[in-house]
Amino acid sequence: MKNTLIAPSVLAADFANLQRDIEMINASEADWFHIDIMDGVFVPNISFGMPVLEAISKHAKKTIDVHLMIVDPDRYIKTFAGLGANILTVHYEACSHLHRTLQAIKAEGMKAGVALNPHTNVALLEDIIKDIDMVCLMSVNPGFGGQSFIENTYSKIEKLKELIIRKGASTIIEIDGGVTDKNAKKLVQAGADVLVAGNFVFKAENPTQTIVDLKKITTV
Repeated sequence: MKNTLIAPSVLAADFANLQRDIEMINASEADWFHIDIMDGVFVPNISFGMPVLEAISKHAKKTIDVHLMIVDPDRYIKTFAGLGANILTVHYEACSHLHRTLQAIKAEGMKAGVALNPHTNVALLEDIIKDIDMVCLMSVNPGFGGQSFIENTYSKIEKLKELIIRKGASTIIEIDGGVTDKNAKKLVQAGADVLVAGNFVFKAENPTQTIVDLKKITTV
């Protein structure tokens, strides 16, 4: 059986009760914390920065998966390592020298991820896939929570999975955006390993049970 990892997106948490929501994830069946850092330049939204991540890290007891939606991410690699990031994901579209960026992330002791916007073809990772620990496929346009899932994502997962297998890479696939109980199983069947869930978890009447249900649905 495949154990799909569930990564609640803290962007959808109640910021006025952030510690409460962090403790909820700690106590739940969730596997990771997914933290979106947005700069208002690469994406039109600004989320939160270093002080908030530092506060989350003090309480988080699970893997911290940091997704940088920022320009020039190389400037902050060492900083995010120091703040407790276990996985650091940068956008393909924001990196002029992606191989160098990935090596810098790994040199700081973190796993290296690459995110692709909905319009970016997975074939562009052909020459670098073996250097990537995780590919994050955006299944919505990055920048805001609560958007509708883009159906072409299933096809992208299948193409990416084929590339990973063909190249003999150990890269895992993460899906970020619009994940619900309606599409989770199909995403995993297509080849996804990690599902990021924001509003679907945090806006639920019972977030802990919602995470349990996602885990059950995605056990294939």
